[in-house]
Amino acid sequence: MTSSVLPVAPTRGRLRPLGLDEVRITGGFWARRRHTNTTATLDHCRDWMDRVGWTGNFRAAVEGRIHRDRRGREFADSEVYKLLEAMAWEAANGDGAPLDAEITALTDLVAPAQEADGYLSTAFGRPGQPARYSDLEEGHELYCQGHLVQAGVAQARARGEGELAKIAQRAADHVCATFGPGGIEAFCGHPQIESALVELARLTGRQRYLDQAALFVDRRGHGTLTEGEFGRAYFQDDLPVRRATALRGHAVRALYLAAGAVDVAVETGDDELLAAVVRQWEATVARRTYLTGGMGSHHRDESFGADFVLPPDRAYSETCAGVASVMLGWRLLLATGEPRFADLVERTLFNVVATSPSEDGRSFFYANTLHRRHRGVAPQADVDSPRADSGLRAPWFAVSCCPTNVARTLAQLPAYLATADDEGVQLHQYADADIATSLTGGRGVALRVRTDYPSGGSVTVRIGRSPAHPWALSLRVPQWAAGATAWLVDPDGVRRPVAPGTAAVTRVFRPGDEIRLELPVAPRWIHADPRIDAVRGTVAVQRGPLVYCAESVDLPDGHEVDAIRVDTSADPEDGPGGGTEGTGGTVVVAGEVAVREGRSEAAWPYEPLGHPHEQQPADPTGIVLVPYHSWADRGPSTMRVWLPTTEEGRPEDPDSGTDTGR
Repeated sequence: MTSSVLPVAPTRGRLRPLGLDEVRITGGFWARRRHTNTTATLDHCRDWMDRVGWTGNFRAAVEGRIHRDRRGREFADSEVYKLLEAMAWEAANGDGAPLDAEITALTDLVAPAQEADGYLSTAFGRPGQPARYSDLEEGHELYCQGHLVQAGVAQARARGEGELAKIAQRAADHVCATFGPGGIEAFCGHPQIESALVELARLTGRQRYLDQAALFVDRRGHGTLTEGEFGRAYFQDDLPVRRATALRGHAVRALYLAAGAVDVAVETGDDELLAAVVRQWEATVARRTYLTGGMGSHHRDESFGADFVLPPDRAYSETCAGVASVMLGWRLLLATGEPRFADLVERTLFNVVATSPSEDGRSFFYANTLHRRHRGVAPQADVDSPRADSGLRAPWFAVSCCPTNVARTLAQLPAYLATADDEGVQLHQYADADIATSLTGGRGVALRVRTDYPSGGSVTVRIGRSPAHPWALSLRVPQWAAGATAWLVDPDGVRRPVAPGTAAVTRVFRPGDEIRLELPVAPRWIHADPRIDAVRGTVAVQRGPLVYCAESVDLPDGHEVDAIRVDTSADPEDGPGGGTEGTGGTVVVAGEVAVREGRSEAAWPYEPLGHPHEQQPADPTGIVLVPYHSWADRGPSTMRVWLPTTEEGRPEDPDSGTDTGR
């Protein structure tokens, strides 16, 4: 059985995803955020697009005034399409009638702007505008049409083929006719069309779309595009996908390309291509990824840095790169069945995707720094903000790709929780959920998952329906649990330790049977590979999947976070609200808030070790840390994830060869 309501629907692979008609999130951390997404964020995005004129561009195109009245960047169309996609997935989750009406209204706005041959753009091709495909490096025409195709696929899977799906297929046919064999032998500077075409091929069964996606993947990396300001690596046009050893260049582009390459590899059985992407993912996770799962350490070109160049105060870690990393990780998990991909998906969901939106779902982080040195200024509520200029979440941006990307990710989130195969059902992400699917041969299975995750580590799965044959229920044991003990309790009450990876129970289940996973979510110190120079002499705290941070609002006497020193000889402990369901609560660590005595603010900042003017500690204190995803919820503050230790500045021990200050 294959679900029809699937954001990603491979026809082959190690695992079969379960769709929005098979998994329903019913409570907890993610249910609250999804509720906010449905009741606030979608309307917020639509209101802002109307306000800044992005939806009006389609009407202006039809009325012949687009050359003087167009608003927004060249890729503004894509935000309308991502909003449509988010609405379509949300409509599949419950009472979708109001959203269906919104989709129809937006589709009626978009449809008349499509030209007779299927081309659709408000930025190119009309009188007074640049010619079609005259700027493949930065024009984003194929990128925008790719998001249109994704929206059409979402509508078709959620509601059956409608007008949006027809518009999308006409656009895809135009792309294939224009860029296929004998056409323009190039590709878009911003990948995205590749995954869209593969998903449309999966939906329709038309080989033409898959062939075009494969053609786009194989064309890249041969110096086809102009070099541009940031070089060809920015577009991933410096090396063929099959030869690259790590993700590089613009982070979102690189991750979207990798996701599209996995889609092509899975559908064509191209093991070489799949192995190349796995190799790139491994190198990137090992050397170019932040503790939060964030990717991209360069602001200027929104790109990956060199290996181990991960400065916390200059972390770009764009929200869209987090979304793209989740997309890639999910595809690799389905293709290989390896839980390490779900580990990074979890880390990124909790610490990047969940960090971007405010509690009310009406403001967002574009970039996700790990160290804020100066208190931010609240952005104006009625003015769009520069992309990474605000120390607080902003309601909208001149480039507002992140709000709509968060919206469509939360809308399809239930589809990231579980999979099935010939042996049984696998749980990869933990939330209160009801799951109903069929195994091989049409054998029905129903599960109810109840958990206090991520605040607590108990995950209980109750069997509601089961065939009278043995099958396997598998649960992911996260890699963050390494070094502690996780336990699995089977329906007979037998409790056994389980290591990071996959824990499974195979048996004839009966309705009412329960399986419980107990994960060690106590807070723990984290230290970085010493090759990450920017965080030497510091540590971080993680509790379960959540990364924690210090905020100035929790410090005494107006101190900022740069005055903190922590004592790693004492373990972090849960603080007030540490076990509060769904929030992560607080953590308290031993430390001190240091002060300077007898030192001028204009003094030379470098001194010999032991100089009498070096920092003198205040009284030892308990320092409160909060989940990183909640930082700035309480107004302007300074913040840091990586915390200097009280041993900072101790010289290296020449006998041990280790930096005792770590």
